[in-house]
Amino acid sequence: MLTNIDLNKMNRLMEENREAKQIISQLLENHHTTVSMIAHEIRNPLTLVSSSLQIIEAQHPEVKEFYNWNQTMEDVHFMCSLLNELSTFNNSSTLHYSVFSIEKLIKNVAVSFAISLDSENSAIRFSSKIASGMGDYTGDKIKLERVLLNLLKNAREAVNSDGIISLSANRNNDNIVIQCTDNGCGISAEIINKIFDPFVTYKENGTGLGLSSSKRIVEAHGGSISAESSDDKGTVFTVTLPI
Repeated sequence: MLTNIDLNKMNRLMEENREAKQIISQLLENHHTTVSMIAHEIRNPLTLVSSSLQIIEAQHPEVKEFYNWNQTMEDVHFMCSLLNELSTFNNSSTLHYSVFSIEKLIKNVAVSFAISLDSENSAIRFSSKIASGMGDYTGDKIKLERVLLNLLKNAREAVNSDGIISLSANRNNDNIVIQCTDNGCGISAEIINKIFDPFVTYKENGTGLGLSSSKRIVEAHGGSISAESSDDKGTVFTVTLPI
């Protein structure tokens, strides 16, 4: 698996050497194709296994009492989720551009997240402050939405049932600055510098690909993403996107 450091080094090399650019571009394309093929070949039989287990459970409810049945179902579900996130991570640097209102995109994400909290009767307090007049933005609308939803999802998992989450966005000169803040458990100093690396996670049953994929998406837009946190005092993720 190529890390963000590997990719950054290759990008610098491609900028400096035209022949290297052609060779590395082909290697990256082959790498992406290989990962996609492996994920696809594993996902198909695993989906069949998952479906078969669900049918067995529906036809024979007594299996729920079997030793380790629930753990087996959870493991299969986790593997399916891991393969889905691996495919997303693998394609996170490939952008499909369109021109859209960045203000509307962020507001739609905020409304969607608020609705999800209401539907769960959650006591989490969520607020958003989205500046108006930020203008149009050229980028991959779906992938940027995925980044924001992932940050909000992480915040929800980090806070207690009565936690506080906020989402803010404004234009600072030629940049859109988006911040997701929570008062949750925080991220320890030992791993905060590694949270954007693939397969590094501080969450139980986490895949460690969500933040890494988000970083690749943001950087593919020419932007940056960072985190500031301390134990038991919450976390602030900042996304900066050049216009």
